[in-house]
Amino acid sequence: MNLLNANNLYHSYGDQPLLDMANLSIEDGERICLVGRNGTGKSTLLKMLSGQIKPDEGEINKSRGLRVAELKQEVPASIEGSVYDCIASGIGELGNVITEWHHLVLQVATDISVLPRMQELQDIIETNNAWNLENRISATVSRLNLPADTEFNNLSGGMKRRVLLGMALVAEPDLLLLDEPTNHLDIESIIWLEEFLQQFKGSLLFISHDRSFLKSLSTRIIDLDRGKLTSWPGSYERYLEAKQAQLEVESTHNALFDKKLALEEVWIRQGIKARRTRNEGRVRALEQLRRDRSDRRELQGRVKLVTQKSEKSGKIVINAEAVKFHFQDKPIVTDFTFKMLRGEKIGIIGPNGCGKSTLIKLLLGKLAPQEGDIQLGTKLEVAYFDQHRETLDLEKSVRDNLVEKADHVEVNGVSKHVISYLKDFLFSEKKINMPVKALSGGERNRLLLARLFTRSFNFLVMDEPTNDLDMDTLELLEELLVEFKGSLLLVSHDRNFIDNTVTSTLVFEGEGKVNEYVGGYVDWIRQRTTTTESPQAINSKVKSKNKPVQAPKPKAKLNAADEKALRLLPVKIEKLEKQIEAMHQQFAAPGFYDQDSTVTQPLQQQLSEHEGSLQALYEQWEKLDP
Repeated sequence: MNLLNANNLYHSYGDQPLLDMANLSIEDGERICLVGRNGTGKSTLLKMLSGQIKPDEGEINKSRGLRVAELKQEVPASIEGSVYDCIASGIGELGNVITEWHHLVLQVATDISVLPRMQELQDIIETNNAWNLENRISATVSRLNLPADTEFNNLSGGMKRRVLLGMALVAEPDLLLLDEPTNHLDIESIIWLEEFLQQFKGSLLFISHDRSFLKSLSTRIIDLDRGKLTSWPGSYERYLEAKQAQLEVESTHNALFDKKLALEEVWIRQGIKARRTRNEGRVRALEQLRRDRSDRRELQGRVKLVTQKSEKSGKIVINAEAVKFHFQDKPIVTDFTFKMLRGEKIGIIGPNGCGKSTLIKLLLGKLAPQEGDIQLGTKLEVAYFDQHRETLDLEKSVRDNLVEKADHVEVNGVSKHVISYLKDFLFSEKKINMPVKALSGGERNRLLLARLFTRSFNFLVMDEPTNDLDMDTLELLEELLVEFKGSLLLVSHDRNFIDNTVTSTLVFEGEGKVNEYVGGYVDWIRQRTTTTESPQAINSKVKSKNKPVQAPKPKAKLNAADEKALRLLPVKIEKLEKQIEAMHQQFAAPGFYDQDSTVTQPLQQQLSEHEGSLQALYEQWEKLDP
């Protein structure tokens, strides 16, 4: 069933339109992810679909009685009252009546004078047949595991986002619009939201740059690029492949067009021949070529991220021994021992409010431990990326936030003009002189990155750098961090970003326990779920890489059969690893999961058996050659 059709939408705030004759249709039960660069108009499109703004041209046709609700990108500062009040406000005017009745029900036990007003409200509710709305509010509060009578302003950021979701869901929308729903949520909350939305019965249109969230939830990708909307059914991986192929075709077409235009320009300059009557058609064709070239919107460039050269730090970056720190009665870290070496890239994972920022302050020496000792290494040049963007002056221009009263910045010893440098971070000349408060969240993050990379550093600390960044910039930042020769301490709730950048991960696991695991998020989940060892034992194994090497114990002599088995093990392991890799590539091929389950399930079972056999071979190797 078709829910909505948007036809020939045109909308502009400046020289280039955000939407340029764009078309979109949404069917019942779809989960659509809207992707595109920062500032291309994704949030504007959601506002149009929710009815907050109207397009300059075009029309949006909705099915009769379509209910649309929206989860906003930022938490509005104007929201007040209890959680119950906030959820009820999502219904409208009758929600206010039910809210007042709810408060009087709580009050009547100690003040019977409210009974007459309660009766008035009950009469209004009954007249409007609205008791089912009260049940819906209570059910929504329960379904989202929210504390009904807690004040909204006393909640954590993640719980506030959950209340906003409840305000949208209580209206029982047919179409739910979500603008960056995972921003400022911790990993546990993001996974909860994924699972919740997978059970949602209506249709979803959401904006997200969280690739794990996107892959888990979306059934179709809608790409907003230079004012046009294109639809890509299927997986995110398939979209990336098809989009790249489309861009390559576009590039070839543009190159041929430009070559033809250049030849025609040479011809027109030859003079008198071009003015002959028989050539008037060719002249008109050239004029049309010029107009077409003028109207062509080029693909936006990629951010240019380059780190400044700096001196190497000492071999040991941080050495923490038996550190304890608590805030009031809450333990932040207990008996925390940790060593970070030059070049290591360490991720930090934990729920909101667990103390990740406090741990960073302890490790950087900005906060003294209550017990234990923390030593920083030598020759450290520290750069810090602030998740709250407190270092940006919202009233000053982009240019003045980068560097005040100067026209040039120095990058690796080369002077570069401020405007040219900011263009590397995709700021147009118009935006360079805008106040920061006029920028989107992603643009502000890009400005912070631009300022960060004017400095030299060998130890980079990043606290939630991925919020609001578009996919291209996020992937470029990943590449830069992987190639970065210095040391990295990274706090992030983006699972893909963690997996792609860090060498090991510090995980807050409750009661002040912070344990280290080799690898990223997926590696932590695998170690946590497959091992019977305690976190302390795992942490001890990880830490063994930093301990002095002890003299090996004499090996027990192997019999002839074991010696032969040991010689053959590397060959068997290599062969099995190649088979597993080939199967992974087969599974990743477009259309694999479109096949019947009678084809895919046996292959999946075979892969599981191969992986089990590989694990057994490694265990045998460890037993024979400890």
